[in-house]
Amino acid sequence: MSRNILRAGTRSLLIDLASLDEVMAWHVSLSAHPLQGQVEVIAAAKTILINLASRRDAQQAFEALSSFKPELQAASQNRQHVIDVIYDGEDLHSTAEILGISAEELITRHSEQKWLAAFGGFAPGFTYCVPSSSSGQDYTWDVPRRSTPRTAVPAGAVGLAGQFSAVYPRTSPGGWQLLGHTDTPMWDAQAEPPALLQPGDTLRYRAIRGSVDVCGSAASTPSNERCPDTSTDKSAHDATQTDNGAPQSHSCATGTKVFEVDNAGLQTLFQDSGRRGLGDMGVNHSGALDRASAWTANNILGNVSTAVVVENIGGIALTASRDIAICVTGARATLSVDAQRHSLATPVLVRAGQQVTIDPESTPGSGLRSYLAVRGGFAVDKTLNSASTDILSGLGPRPVEAGDVLHASDTHGQAAVAQSSTNPLVTGQSLRVIAGPRDDWFAPGELERFCSTDWLVTGQSNRVGLRLSLPDSPPADVDDTSTSGPLQRANDKELESEGMVGGSIQVPPNGLPVVFLADHPVTGGYPVIATVIDADLDAAGQLAPGDTVRFTLVDPESLSPVSTAQHTAQKD
Repeated sequence: MSRNILRAGTRSLLIDLASLDEVMAWHVSLSAHPLQGQVEVIAAAKTILINLASRRDAQQAFEALSSFKPELQAASQNRQHVIDVIYDGEDLHSTAEILGISAEELITRHSEQKWLAAFGGFAPGFTYCVPSSSSGQDYTWDVPRRSTPRTAVPAGAVGLAGQFSAVYPRTSPGGWQLLGHTDTPMWDAQAEPPALLQPGDTLRYRAIRGSVDVCGSAASTPSNERCPDTSTDKSAHDATQTDNGAPQSHSCATGTKVFEVDNAGLQTLFQDSGRRGLGDMGVNHSGALDRASAWTANNILGNVSTAVVVENIGGIALTASRDIAICVTGARATLSVDAQRHSLATPVLVRAGQQVTIDPESTPGSGLRSYLAVRGGFAVDKTLNSASTDILSGLGPRPVEAGDVLHASDTHGQAAVAQSSTNPLVTGQSLRVIAGPRDDWFAPGELERFCSTDWLVTGQSNRVGLRLSLPDSPPADVDDTSTSGPLQRANDKELESEGMVGGSIQVPPNGLPVVFLADHPVTGGYPVIATVIDADLDAAGQLAPGDTVRFTLVDPESLSPVSTAQHTAQKD
């Protein structure tokens, strides 16, 4: 049995395995019998990613997995599905040419093939399916991705890539070859489970003509049908707006009106502690990027640590509808209630009719995100047990806009309001990283150069990740392969998609790193040169465009700084 156990930061392990069959055996066994502290296990083409609750749990798992053998599992009650497809895809004929067959034969093969749901990833409800060994068919599926990915693949598109077939659950970028489309919803956040296809399920595609309306009117939709969750689509949000400009409320089952938003700044989102353990369905953790700031604001007000807060970039102004206690933490900013200034990380009583403004500082190193908490926490409907807005998948409440009405929970805090505390903002320009798990994909000396470079945070950064550039990057039309240019790879092969964690530093073909943050994709196909340790992710979330950042290589067990030479010696 071939295995290679790699560190992916301080709380995750990536295991290389020999085949997809072995991956699925590990996944079934670890799902049925979790390791100590196991949060989730994410299967991919030839890897298993295990996310754990603590650094100690990760170390114990690292030792235990060296001799791990998947247990034989009794046959589970996996489901069988039939998905109706209209084969009208833009790439149908070109894909048939790649395979050396006619378009009609491609449709026949794709619909005759029995497919096995192997693993999720990329997006909620996106399930990678492989040819089932029990199908009785012996078709060869080896289809390259498009050389130029589409910026928007429509929801319901049915595609092929490599040996995999899948349905896009929502509109998103993608490079798969599109054969057709289906109206079968692949994701319903209100269903259990939300993803239509679960690992181990089987399906067949059924070629049809005309249009399918799986989710028509309520009167014609059977009670067991799944309808797509449109609660986070912009069109659904727009439909709730009134024509007279009256303030709009975010949907919430309970709560008391506390604020009307006068100015929402550049971005204002609801966040809490996020969604854990759903990576298999393509759902990332999300949640507040600066967890310590969100926790401190809630703690000062006597709230539970998971209470919903507002995460803001660019400042915000709100008018109170009733008396309410608030606390603001995070990025350096001026907090004012009418003309009276208040310190951060301090409980403040706001009277009805008063205006609260948060005016952020713009100097380098001041942080980017402010956190506003109210006594009891904000009240907003949850998706998958969280009110966090995930900007990649679209899960959670829509962004807060001017004119919105915000509500507070009718549940009082769990404790009395506390005294002032220290604002926990950390904006250091150095982030500690664990090498790899794919640092060996890069040319000799590139890991050292990565750690000795002052990288610039670009304006294309967001909650998905920090996009970095060199401070003096050459123009795009200049080929700079010198030692001061983008990072160079030693392995030019295509990396099969594998699990990613918050802090993974992917290096795409342009050689410029991307540091994944809380809304990152669950799987990715570019090599990860290093991973930011969990303790430094709050600081990463406060880096603003124009800030510079350097990475310090540390030992995964002691977190003491190590040189790249020491790291190489330890691997050998």
